[in-house]
Formats: sequence, structure tokens, C-alpha cells
Amino acid sequence: MPTKQNKTKKPAKKTKKKKASKEAYIYALGRRKQASARVRLYINKKGGITVNGKPIEEYFPGRVLKSLYVEPLRTCNVIGKYAISAKIKGSGKKGQLGAFIHGVSRALEKLNTERFRPILKKRGFLTRDPRKKERRKPGTGGKARRQKQSPKR
Repeated sequence: MPTKQNKTKKPAKKTKKKKASKEAYIYALGRRKQASARVRLYINKKGGITVNGKPIEEYFPGRVLKSLYVEPLRTCNVIGKYAISAKIKGSGKKGQLGAFIHGVSRALEKLNTERFRPILKKRGFLTRDPRKKERRKPGTGGKARRQKQSPKR
């Protein structure tokens, strides 16, 4: 028994055109705790730093945090010479800040290895901080190292 074929043509799906990025950048990945920062250091652009689409002053507010995220740039004497954008996921604000600093330092190292690597290495910016939250063990009452309360006697 022959079946009828549907000869109606479906409209072609509209494909999104990817934005052609002509800007040259250096990509680096920074990590800390559960946070992961994908950092782009734009070579031909001068300007600010954006994190997850926001200016960095808005994402990491305060003078103390600013002194931390500017430190790798100050160490290499490149403040304002390059534009930086980052996408950060996971962890809390402190972990994200550590991941951002690690990512920026790695990008600067890729930019000029023989000049920046010794400076950043000496300051400890290229070392990935391995400390993570300790896993919970069974029989500890909900925490990693806590012991259950024992009776008095």
C-alpha cells in the first residue's frame, strides 16, 4: 500500500550568524576553589575590565578587592594598556576573584613570557591555589571534621 508523501516544504531554519571577532586577544583560564574564570586580554584595545558583562568595579566593589585584582597589572606595569573581559562561574566572590587574578596573570605571561613570567612567578600569581572545601565524611554529623557529641558518662 503506497503512502502519500508530504510535499509541503518546511521553511528553512534561521541560523544565527556568529559575530566575526576581528579583535586579537590572548585567552587564559584561571581557577580557584570551584570558580573558573575564562579571561580574554585584548591586545589592540585599551580600556577597562569587564566581568560577566559588568564593569569590574561593579562586580567586585570596594577598595580592598580593587587592590587585589589590579595587583598583577601593577606588577607588570600594564594598567590601562589592555582591555580585559572575563566570564566567571562557580564558587563565591572570593574564589571568583582568585580565579580572575590567576587568569589575568596567565594571560600576561602568554603575552610576553620572558619579561612577565619571572615577575609574576616571584609574586605567586601563576601558582594555582589547590585548597578546596574538604569533603564530608560519614559519621561526622554533617561536617568534614566534626565529631558527634558523646555522652558525658
